[in-house]
Amino acid sequence: MRTDRNHASAFGALASVGRTRVRQRTSDRVYEELAAAIRDLRIPPGASLSETDLADQLHVSRTPLREAIARLVDSGLVSVVPQVGTRVELIRLESVEQARFVRESLETAAFGAACEKPERDVAPLRELLARQADACEAHDLAAFFAADEALHEQIFALSGHQAAWHMMQPVKIHLDRLRRLSLPEPETVRGLIAEHTAIVDALEAGDSEGGRAHIRAHARRALENGPVLRAKHPGYFGT
Repeated sequence: MRTDRNHASAFGALASVGRTRVRQRTSDRVYEELAAAIRDLRIPPGASLSETDLADQLHVSRTPLREAIARLVDSGLVSVVPQVGTRVELIRLESVEQARFVRESLETAAFGAACEKPERDVAPLRELLARQADACEAHDLAAFFAADEALHEQIFALSGHQAAWHMMQPVKIHLDRLRRLSLPEPETVRGLIAEHTAIVDALEAGDSEGGRAHIRAHARRALENGPVLRAKHPGYFGT
């Protein structure tokens, strides 16, 4: 991943959203692509965003791009400073803590609801654990993160409250950036897989109390590593 923060064209490629036939507003597709790029650190904290470069990469006009950027500003992920320009916000541990609280509160509730279901098919979760192990062996961090996200989303699906998963995504990105920053460490990835396995085991056993304890510890892992990550990547963090 490049860390050149001069303008967005220096970062990982953005997917074109202007030539699809999906029945969705262009501004929504632009928002989703930019939010994913910020979350995945393809556009790193502190990066300057050029409307011209973004419009060219995404194959869209300025109007939907500006609408998407306004939504990112509302989410606290981007700031627009007159006479200075548009920049991706730095990671702020206070925002990460707020996101952690939202995620932990909703996921522990979802886990408890899933445990109350008379039939809990954890086979999809076991498959996702296997995908995580494969991604770890292949050192494929993108594949690991995708399988990680899918596992947590599946818990919400099993609970019957999958909409809650989607509702918390704009807030969760603040936490996700810190999670992504921690992934290059192989020991971290193996630890995450072990925690995921404990959560799935508890769900299969219907152990609501034990599983929720695992989720609380799991949700707090990234924040606990915050000071270490800030020392390693000081340019990515704000006060």
